[in-house]
Amino acid sequence: MATESTTNESMQAQLQQGGIVGGVLLALLGLLALFTPFITGLALSILLGAALVVGALIHVAAAFSAGSARGVLWQVVLGIVYGVVGISILANPILGLTTLTILVIAFFAVEGIVQLVWAVTGAGSPLWLGTSGVISLLLAGMLLVGFPATALWAVGVLFGVDLLVTGITMALHGRSERETTVSETTAEAAG
Repeated sequence: MATESTTNESMQAQLQQGGIVGGVLLALLGLLALFTPFITGLALSILLGAALVVGALIHVAAAFSAGSARGVLWQVVLGIVYGVVGISILANPILGLTTLTILVIAFFAVEGIVQLVWAVTGAGSPLWLGTSGVISLLLAGMLLVGFPATALWAVGVLFGVDLLVTGITMALHGRSERETTVSETTAEAAG
């Protein structure tokens, strides 16, 4: 029994350490993305194009097992659409980056409107929902006013901020878990 408990504690400590290290690495990648937003945005655009090409191949492969002529047709049509869009993005990643920026603007605008409507209807916390909605609309407006120049940095900056916040959160969570485990182990040893 003691060996099993020691093994579980050892594995838990390794997972916590991995969470801390992983969080720090994500935060560092977030900082790198923040300092190189254009390169980050292009990389994301290329990744999206490649993913769409892979999706095209998967749809075409799925056409062989679709079971009906109609299923084959739709799989092939989807494969063609995925392939054309993916190859277009790979051929011109800046166009893909511009498209991603337009999608981000649309996302912020829709999110802001939904949150404001939600706040006005009284669901949830109106103050926080309303504040979040206004911030989302302001972000959409700022990106739209500066468009197309915002396409050069917006996606990379937003991705960098997300990685940075996620990394810091992971590292702090891992540290908190480790401190909790240490205090529980100390309490068990004393008791």
